[in-house]
Formats: sequence, structure tokens, C-alpha cells
Amino acid sequence: MRRNWVFSDLLPRIFERSGNVARHTDRRSMEELCQALLSEEGEVSGYALAATLLDRYRTADEQTRLGFFKYMNTHLDVDADRVADLAKIYADDPSPEAFRLLCEVSEPGRQELLRRLNQPVGATRDLVEMRVDLLRFVKDHPELARTDFDFVHLLKSWFNRGFLVLEQITWATPARILDKIVAYEAVHQISDLEDLRRRLAPSDRRCFAFFHPSMPEEPLIFVELALMNGIPDSIEDLLADDRPAIAPETADTAAFYSISNCQKGLAGISFGNLLIKQVVAELSMQLPGLQTFVTLSPIPRLSDWLHQQEQDPELGPVARDALDGRVSDDTVGRLAARYLLSAKRSDGLPFDPVARFHLGNGAEIHDIHSHADLSEKGKQQSLSTMVNYKYDLAATEQNHEDFVLNGKIAATKTVKAMALGSLDSTQKGKVA
Repeated sequence: MRRNWVFSDLLPRIFERSGNVARHTDRRSMEELCQALLSEEGEVSGYALAATLLDRYRTADEQTRLGFFKYMNTHLDVDADRVADLAKIYADDPSPEAFRLLCEVSEPGRQELLRRLNQPVGATRDLVEMRVDLLRFVKDHPELARTDFDFVHLLKSWFNRGFLVLEQITWATPARILDKIVAYEAVHQISDLEDLRRRLAPSDRRCFAFFHPSMPEEPLIFVELALMNGIPDSIEDLLADDRPAIAPETADTAAFYSISNCQKGLAGISFGNLLIKQVVAELSMQLPGLQTFVTLSPIPRLSDWLHQQEQDPELGPVARDALDGRVSDDTVGRLAARYLLSAKRSDGLPFDPVARFHLGNGAEIHDIHSHADLSEKGKQQSLSTMVNYKYDLAATEQNHEDFVLNGKIAATKTVKAMALGSLDSTQKGKVA
């Protein structure tokens, strides 16, 4: 097995070296290289052509990169008239040959270009980074969303669950990967190496990440969790410097407190649901004493929502008082409960992105805690309030179906009662 691996790893490196001279002497434009890669020439020397084109893109300026995407969007689009003609033929005669022809013309040429570009060593990472540029260009050139659709279509197949590798990140993980964990942490900033050590080294702390074989040193997404007794109600207590560690086998709760996506080029391609489910399965096998799987999550849009309510006849006064820190903790909790249960986007989904994620995964809103995140970020985005989402393994599938099909939000009686509670806008102690 090892011999086969070495050979399969060596072969592309041989092609890589043989193509080095060609890629530096080929003076064709990027458009001409695209045409060559899609032609019979590309079938013969596709590896070298793809490497040349990727090199050219890597060193191109912004205007040239934009021109490359515009070329793909316009010149490698589907022939709508041809598709319509073949669709009619297939409708009249659904033969295998008619189906094959319809499939061929229905796929934009840019999908085949991206597949052929994904040949050299490291090309998958290049394409992921290329999409970061595309997402930026789409803001000013919305027609490029057609090309982005093709990127997403292919990236979803290249990064499907069958290719993802789950790895535990520990204090012994190579430093080059630990540095990326620090850089990519998006929920609770890692201040220094000692802070990182507190999250990885103790026996009651875990961190898991998904990797892809074509990007072995680039985490795609990672989750941090604490093994505990009882459900946490404060991130400061959970991450405290002097927190005494417990023996993992004595823990009854796994508390997920941070999940971070790492690759901007994979935006819209969800790994979080798979990651949480696999980590729960892994922990359940390792530590059968675990009974509860729960998060301690931020409420990142609560303050934004309160600002939007300032002119509302009912909520306006209390929203303004809450933002100014002139309401009780109970009132802040009730506002948070109303927000999580009733604040919706135009499409009917929850306004809060973290809520959309966990509720879509089948979790329930379990409890809400004031004074749970006293960091400056926590104060600004949620008045220091946090929420527990509970993953009841016996209910997640039903919760998921109810949420996706009917928009029903799973929540405990406690949270529902908080949402219905009276709101007192009189001053009762400043919120931290």
C-alpha cells in the first residue's frame, strides 16, 4: 500500500517538473489558454496547460482577473437556443442518445474548464482561492453569479462528505496548523499561545477539524468543545485561566463553544452539520458517559435587531433602554428570547445566522443567559447575552424536518415563557 501511495504521489510531481519550462514560455493570453485547455490540445497536454493558466492567474492584476471571469461568464455559457431545441427533441423521444446530447449542451463550458484546471498538484486550493476573488467581483458585477453557480456546483462535489477527513487538533499538532487555528478562530479570539494551550492541552478540552486530501494542511472548519458536568452559562467561566480540569470519563456534557469556517472560497458549502454530527458520534464512542450535547453560542445580531425596533410602538422604548444598559437582566433575556423565536428575514428564516445554523441542524433553543460574554465583542453584538442550543439525538431529525418544512423553531418551555414575559423598560441596574 505504501509503495502505491509513493508512486501515485510521485507521478504528478514528474509531470509538474516537465511542465515548468512550457508554462514559462507559453505567451498565449488567458483566453487563448482556456480555449486550448478545452480543445484536443488540452486532452493531450492538459496538465501543463492547466498549470500554466493557474500560474498566469496567480500573477495577474485585478483587471485581468476580472476579465478572466467575464470571459468564462460570457463565452463559456450555455447555448440557450440549442438547449431548447434538444429539450424538445428529448420530450418527443426520450432516448438515451437524446438524453446524452441534452446533458452535453446543458452544461456550461466553464464547468469543464474548471474540471480540467483541477489537474495539477495544489490546483484545488488555487480554485478555492480563485472563488474568493469571484465573490468580491460579484458584488459589482452581479451577472458573474452564473459563473459562481458553477464554482459552487463543482466544489460541492469535490468537497462532499466522502472526501473529508476528521482530525483531532491537539497541543502536539504541527505548529503550522496550530497557527491557522489561531488565525481562523472567528467566535472567541485566541489571544496568544497560552490561550491556545488552555483550549487544547487539558484532558477535558477537544478540538476537531475537517481536512481535504488535496489541502492537507488547510483546515476547512473546526469546532472547539469542553467536557463538563452540567450545561455552561458563561464563556468566561468556561475559558477561565484557573479553571480546574476534570477527568473526561466523569463528564456528562459536551459543550460546543466555537465553530469556525476557515476557507472564504468555500462560502455556501456547509460542513458544520456534518462536523457536529461526526464529532458527537466520535465522542459518544470514546466517552459513553456523555448524556448531553449542547452549545454555548453567541447571538451576533441581537443588538442590530434592537436598533431596528427603536421606532416600534411596543418595543421601541425598551429596545432603546436595553441598548443604553438601563434594563434588568431578566428583560434582556426576554428580549433575546423574543428575538430568537420571532425575528425573521424576508424568506421566513431566523434573522440570526447562528440560530439558522443550529436550528437547521435539528437543535432546540434550550436556555438564554445574561452576563455570559463580557468581552467587548459580546457587549456590542448581544448585550453580553448567550444561548444554549441543545442537540437531543432522539429529536434532531424531527426538529430538522419541522424547521425546514414548516419553519417551526424547537425551544424549551423555559425559553417560550421568557419570550412571552412582560418587558420592563424602567431602570433596574445597568447591564454590563
